[in-house]
Amino acid sequence: MDFSSMDPGADWFGPPIDAADLEWALAGADDEEPAWGFDIFTSGAAHDVAVDDVDELTRELRRLTARQYALFAQVLADAASCPDPWCGPDPTLDPAWTNPRDLTVAQARAERTEMAQRAAVCDLAVRVHLSEVMIRARADDAQTLRERCPAVWDAFLRGTMDERNADTAAGCARSLPADAPEAWAMFDTAAAAAASLLSPGKFRTFARSLRERVHPESIEDRHRRARGDRSVWLSPEFDGMATWSVYGPAADLHAVHVRVDEAARHLRTQEGEARTLAQLRADVAIDLLQNAAGPAGSGKPAVAVTIPVLTLLGHGDEPAILDGYGPIDRDTAARLAGDATSWVRVLTHPVTGTVLDLDRKTYRVPKALRRWLGVRDPVCTFPGCGRLVRDCDIDHRREWQHGGATSAGNTGPLCEPHHRVKTESRWDIQMDAASGAARWVSPTGIAADADPPPW
Repeated sequence: MDFSSMDPGADWFGPPIDAADLEWALAGADDEEPAWGFDIFTSGAAHDVAVDDVDELTRELRRLTARQYALFAQVLADAASCPDPWCGPDPTLDPAWTNPRDLTVAQARAERTEMAQRAAVCDLAVRVHLSEVMIRARADDAQTLRERCPAVWDAFLRGTMDERNADTAAGCARSLPADAPEAWAMFDTAAAAAASLLSPGKFRTFARSLRERVHPESIEDRHRRARGDRSVWLSPEFDGMATWSVYGPAADLHAVHVRVDEAARHLRTQEGEARTLAQLRADVAIDLLQNAAGPAGSGKPAVAVTIPVLTLLGHGDEPAILDGYGPIDRDTAARLAGDATSWVRVLTHPVTGTVLDLDRKTYRVPKALRRWLGVRDPVCTFPGCGRLVRDCDIDHRREWQHGGATSAGNTGPLCEPHHRVKTESRWDIQMDAASGAARWVSPTGIAADADPPPW
């Protein structure tokens, strides 16, 4: 979604929320006794009151959620319309302005608009403790529904539609062609009626089918385009487990599943096999992927594990840390340690000889310092960001050209998007030279400390 095209003066909210309704929704929040203090297991008029209260509270929560979506969209529209509060005065207005990258005025202003919106998203994320992805998604959904599905948007604002159904409708509508208003209208009419009646699971099925019926392009053309989005991702789970997901062509993944299932069923028939079919499928898939021949010239992938010495020797119970995941059990850590072809000593306190400060003549961050920063700050130091240090730049808090040193007290990991926000917007970072702790201050004045390490 191109937020720069959003109208900051648009009526995002529809009819205002009645103050009495809001007062009712919040009533009892500070009461010592719960609102349902009557005996819920007795019959009588109290039950009818409780049911009515559930209906009204649900509608009110939905209305408030829709207004939050609208507010996020309005903030981003305002930032696109006027970047100055987020990025400072427009430098291209100076007749003597030049750009070191030879950008035109139009290109420089487009970048400035993008950076203002990034800074605004960061501000909202820190304020409400949601991820930046969620902030953008909700603003995007509000814009999509308002533009392409006004009937769905109106139902969401009135509280007659569940948030998950609104999200589903927005996703389907957004996937329709940008030049197909007839398809938008057909989808909107049918979706608005169904979204207020169906549960989220059933509405997802309905909306997907509806999208197929109204889409003006052939599925062959859409599939060729969708193949470009194929990807894999890893999601951490509890107790040393994880989920590995693959998004790709349905026919190929179905064939993979059939192959894994057939192998698992064959193993299930072997004498003495005690694993369940689900366990066998997982074991077969993992074994095939781990032991398959990789690209020519590729060796065994490196796995970084931080293991307390006493734990490794069997005299401690502090968990080991798998880089990119978190705590793992001692047996798995010991097995990984035994398979290691080389060692890098990483302790939870500075190791004698580790370089933590360097002469001002050195700008490049050496390996020893980078390793230490990875222990101190395992992820990007912007509040709420979880990008691993291996995917980050090592930023000079006080910039090199302004006298900043290449030292532990003046450096830390920042992912590329947040590195740009720090450099190109009015977001400011303050750093404790002794501990390296970072504190961020937004252009609107809200301050937030960097998150503690995730593990």
